[in-house]
Amino acid sequence: MLEIIKDPTFAERNIPLGILEVTYPDRSAWDITKFYDLVHAELDALREKYADYDRKAVFGENPYFRFFKKFKKTYPVMQQFESVMFKGRPFPEEDPVMGVPFLLELTTFVLSGTHDIDRMDGPLTIFTPSEKLPFLGMRAASTHTYPKDICGRDSSGIIFSMIAGADDRTCIHPDSRHVFHPVFGTPDTDKTVIENALRRLEFFVKVLAPNAVAESTIL
Repeated sequence: MLEIIKDPTFAERNIPLGILEVTYPDRSAWDITKFYDLVHAELDALREKYADYDRKAVFGENPYFRFFKKFKKTYPVMQQFESVMFKGRPFPEEDPVMGVPFLLELTTFVLSGTHDIDRMDGPLTIFTPSEKLPFLGMRAASTHTYPKDICGRDSSGIIFSMIAGADDRTCIHPDSRHVFHPVFGTPDTDKTVIENALRRLEFFVKVLAPNAVAESTIL
């Protein structure tokens, strides 16, 4: 499995962080139709469940919503959920590998992501910055970490910030086959939430690619 190092700045916080590493077979072995059938069934179930959606009732006490609020940020999963459920935004179907964590976020409200391990340089170190550290976000946009953020870096630099998002260098591409999905926790997230999210994430992976090899851990 991907080598992962817990920096003392992160370890001392006792925040659960899950990692699911996946090696996908060739795209010809994927069952893309079955995966998107599952996606649409899950979305239909969500629309029925949240027919009388009230943001405060659903997200007001959500630990991720409250964590992002401390950084004066809106929780992006809430925005995605509302856009797909109520504003006509289609579920992204350009790349099913990226659709896997997106579906997890919509169905659990847990924050996840995707990185291409083959584009990484050395092991992954999870750390907590004490200051704003600049890095290139997705689409090469300049961004930065935040003090008390939850971040990952390799030997070449920062690859993700829980608050600012993924970097440009290791974000996935259409040819990505060896990836990892971080499953973020907060200071108020129980470890079982991350365990359940990892199981659900692996289930989605196996629907898409039954022969994919998946391995998970919780830091």
